[in-house]
Amino acid sequence: MKWASALSTQPSLEAALDEVIATAMQSLDAPADLAILFISTTFASEFPRLQPLLADKLPVQHFIGCGGNGVIGPTQGGSTAEVEEEPGITLTLASLPGVDIQTFHIYEDELPDPDSAPLTWTELLEVDPAHQPHFILFADPSSSKISDLLQGLDYAYPGAVKIGGLASGRSSWSGSGLFCDDQLYREGTVGVALSGNIMVETIVAQGCRPIGQPYRVAEAERNVVLQVEEQTVPVEATFNADEVELQTPLEALQTLVQDLDEDERELAQHSLSVGIVCNEFKQNLEPGDFLIRNLIGVDPRIGAIAIGDRIRPGQRIQFHLRDAQASADELEELLQHYFQKSPPDQSQPIAALLFDCLGRGERFYGEPDFDSQLFRRYFHNIPVSGFFCNGEIGPIAGTTFLHGYTAAFGIFRSQDD
Repeated sequence: MKWASALSTQPSLEAALDEVIATAMQSLDAPADLAILFISTTFASEFPRLQPLLADKLPVQHFIGCGGNGVIGPTQGGSTAEVEEEPGITLTLASLPGVDIQTFHIYEDELPDPDSAPLTWTELLEVDPAHQPHFILFADPSSSKISDLLQGLDYAYPGAVKIGGLASGRSSWSGSGLFCDDQLYREGTVGVALSGNIMVETIVAQGCRPIGQPYRVAEAERNVVLQVEEQTVPVEATFNADEVELQTPLEALQTLVQDLDEDERELAQHSLSVGIVCNEFKQNLEPGDFLIRNLIGVDPRIGAIAIGDRIRPGQRIQFHLRDAQASADELEELLQHYFQKSPPDQSQPIAALLFDCLGRGERFYGEPDFDSQLFRRYFHNIPVSGFFCNGEIGPIAGTTFLHGYTAAFGIFRSQDD
């Protein structure tokens, strides 16, 4: 297995393609089985020309890609650059002996009913779950059913990794170019299923740090939390509900804010989120144990809060703050955890894809190339490519979600011997 990536910032589409193709093919030094391309939406008017040009210049059978407000790829000097809101093309080529590759495109109205059997989903994709595939997915940002798609894929392919992002651009239509083999799509989802001699692992950094303590949701309706209780008893314990002191989430938040320092109070005015605990039985919570969702509204009349996802009684939540330092600390902790849990005898990572939120990047950190360069401190010699997304796809605690403000890495290696 070999992977190679290249980045060009040439303002001409032809010149940029020539540069990335020549550089990636020379570095790969093997026939390419799969090409993955990310293209800046400054080229949006030229998207229809992309695949005909590639057909003439690049001999590869399987091809997927999408447009993005920025692209990420390796520089000639060996570092990784995040090119934001400027012309840029990143091409990744992979030589994948022993790997079965199946590309596909799905329109939103083709998705099965959420209650459909797994067989309905596997017939739609024509991907056999017995082959234990992993998926890379790029979706139209205007899709209203991307969460239904991810839920269906988890149902039909429970052991599969799903990683990717929503295309991004200056407008939802012109920037949502989705490329699959020789076709350009403006709607739906394109993807590739990889099975056989390949492993895909993920690091999903949601960019937040917890504040205060967890609370158990006592009453909720859809995405609105009405009552919470302090997490003072073990999850496994049974108790008399009449003895539990309930409060509104707004009361809990007001008490919490009083204990914050001045800088944190200021941050809480505009960067407050809610983390939903994924494993209800885990006591010692760590980064990666929460699904982060936006706090989207407060009703001061009844003290309720609305969050950007459904919530049910019994789940645990914890308030979080998002800032650059918290984001950097979380990503570094997850990178360290990845290496600590990796068996010493497994094959080494050979490539990575980064799906970075539009809300990260230089404006967030105050310096360029932050997420990709932090990743390269731990993965010194593997090519990294990706793009800035309008939503990131990746797993938390074994379930695939659509995220925001997240850096989602897909890490590729061969199967263990």
